[in-house]
Amino acid sequence: MIAGTGGVDGWARTQLSNLYGVFVLSMKMFGGRDAAKILALAATAVPSLGPCTVAATYLAAGGALERQPSDRPPDAELDRIVSQIDEHGSGVALPGGTWRWAFPLREQAGLAGCLVVAADSEPTVDVMFLLKVLCQQTSAALANAALHRRGDDYVQELRRSNDERAEVNARLTDTVDVLRHQQRVHDVLTREGARGDGEPGIAQALHELTGLSVAIEDKFGNLRAWAGPGLPDPYPKPPARRREDLLARAARRTSPLREKDRLISLVKPHHEVLGVVSLVEPAKTAGDQDVFTLEYGTTVLALELAHQRTLAEVELRLHRELVDDLIAGTDNASAYARADALGHDLRGTHQVLVAQWDGAQADSDLSDAVARAVVALGWKALCSRRSGVVVVLVAGDPDCEALFRSVANDLGVETGVVAVGGACDTPETLPRSYREAVRMLRIRQASGTPNGMASFEQLGLYRILDAGESRAEVTAFVRQWLGGLIDYDEARAADMVRTLSQFLECGGSYDRTATALMIHRSTLRYRLSRMREITGFDLGDVETRLNVHVATRAWQVLQGRSLEGR
Repeated sequence: MIAGTGGVDGWARTQLSNLYGVFVLSMKMFGGRDAAKILALAATAVPSLGPCTVAATYLAAGGALERQPSDRPPDAELDRIVSQIDEHGSGVALPGGTWRWAFPLREQAGLAGCLVVAADSEPTVDVMFLLKVLCQQTSAALANAALHRRGDDYVQELRRSNDERAEVNARLTDTVDVLRHQQRVHDVLTREGARGDGEPGIAQALHELTGLSVAIEDKFGNLRAWAGPGLPDPYPKPPARRREDLLARAARRTSPLREKDRLISLVKPHHEVLGVVSLVEPAKTAGDQDVFTLEYGTTVLALELAHQRTLAEVELRLHRELVDDLIAGTDNASAYARADALGHDLRGTHQVLVAQWDGAQADSDLSDAVARAVVALGWKALCSRRSGVVVVLVAGDPDCEALFRSVANDLGVETGVVAVGGACDTPETLPRSYREAVRMLRIRQASGTPNGMASFEQLGLYRILDAGESRAEVTAFVRQWLGGLIDYDEARAADMVRTLSQFLECGGSYDRTATALMIHRSTLRYRLSRMREITGFDLGDVETRLNVHVATRAWQVLQGRSLEGR
């Protein structure tokens, strides 16, 4: 200690000056957040407090002390000794050629770091005091920085938690909105299904729920219901093959199919396609909620159509049993009673129709198309299926040509026949009408135009010519009158018999016959001349002309030629 008052004052002033510098430095350190920078700032102050230098600095990381900065040359012995410093101690004198002292830097959580000071000789008590004060302030600054970092981390964590909570709340809000929409869809469509308005009601409900126009079609592409603006007039119906391709592509998907300006969903209970529901969206704006609405509406419609199908099948079975018994033969009294029970009045004139189609994928397709046509035409009728054909028992004098057009349009193909038997006044005569209809069906199918409508009333003379029990006699009759011409045609690939038939049908008119056959008049004259040479017939003779005419018509029946217009 320096003697004298002046010496004490000088020492005091020096200490105060050094302490002031330490506290100024500590203020800078307390303003920092980076532990490495705080420690580096403390290290720069060591030489100003006495004849000392900083040998090394350490910071706690992961439960151990790591030298700072990390690129300093390693000192294994120093690192080992420093790692063993007691965090509650006041410092450790390190061995070595020079004086070294490790000052632990403590905070509330434990050891925060270490400052290793070196000197040529052991510093004075005053210098050690200043170094300890510096380390205390550094420890406090490190603790403050750690506290602030924890606070910043907490703020960041709180902010992140708030963001996550906001995101969760947003998702929950979206989920609630979706559930509310789905509940509304469920309520509206379930109520609509229970109301029993059928396809039009469901289409209108889907339109109100989605804001888009809705089309409900049967599997052939015929429009069953439409709701919303933009109804095409006429409504387009795709070709059968294109429709089948669309249904096949839609069936392979587990979600609605987007096709041009429509979102399409199949009505498919029990693996059978009963129809198609479409959202019409030219702008392609349908979202997930619209897709859900479409799928749910399709499910409700599938249940509705399946229920209708079940009822229709029960009714059809009862109708079919009655029709089968009627065309097989039954007494009038029981027939009237059973028909009355089904709501059909058998009293009055009835006819039997039969229909058969080549383009129908299944018998049920044809029977469904015929049933729809019967309803559309307003007929009072009973329907059944028998021997590969659809049988219709209809009251009055129906427009069978209209039935053919309706069924052909429904199925998308005209490769079918609707044949009509004769009229009957009592149920017990219906078997005859059925036999006549089937007979007419077979004749038309064997003709040159095997499609369209054919009536037994059109047969005229052909009723006799086509009688099965006299077919051999008819064949012999044809050979008697036309045998020479038939042989000539077969030998020379000519067309004499058809030319003769057309000539007789045209009443002997050269002009009409030539036009019908699309040949020149001179060609016709030559053929008629050859016919006279071959047969020796004089068509001017009334008896001969009649027999030849009958023979040509019989030949048409035997050959399956067209009966149209007869």
